[in-house]
Amino acid sequence: MTSLYVFDTCSIRVLGNYYPQRFPSFWENFDRAIEAGLVVSTREVYRELQVQASGWLLDWIKEHRDLFRTPGQREQEFVAEIFRVPHFRTLVGQEQLLKGNPVADPFVIAAAKVQGGCVVTQEVNKPNAAKIPNICNHFGIPCCNMEGFLEQNGWTF
Repeated sequence: MTSLYVFDTCSIRVLGNYYPQRFPSFWENFDRAIEAGLVVSTREVYRELQVQASGWLLDWIKEHRDLFRTPGQREQEFVAEIFRVPHFRTLVGQEQLLKGNPVADPFVIAAAKVQGGCVVTQEVNKPNAAKIPNICNHFGIPCCNMEGFLEQNGWTF
């Protein structure tokens, strides 16, 4: 593994399909990557997952709380830079604003930008959309999905 990977909520939810008893070698590799600091996420992803995850994955997330880092000043400044692009302001939906729900996407992107990493997300690039891959492309930040993460690291099972 040669790069830092910042996982989005949807990619961590994909991990829920990799049952530890069925994919032990995956989890050995993934745990080593986390311990080496090469796989990270953000506090906002943790907050989203507290609502979205269940069962063993929710337990795993709670046991790996250190994976979900608190954004620093540079990340917060980059989040502000993302929102200077009017079109990207739609990352935060009206319902999220009204209910005060967590919004992880800009923080995931900012963590990858500031730390020189690659965003791992299941979102796909859509023309004229404010999706993670679109924003990453705009700012020159590497982005891949879970399969791309596995391929880039040469993991096969």
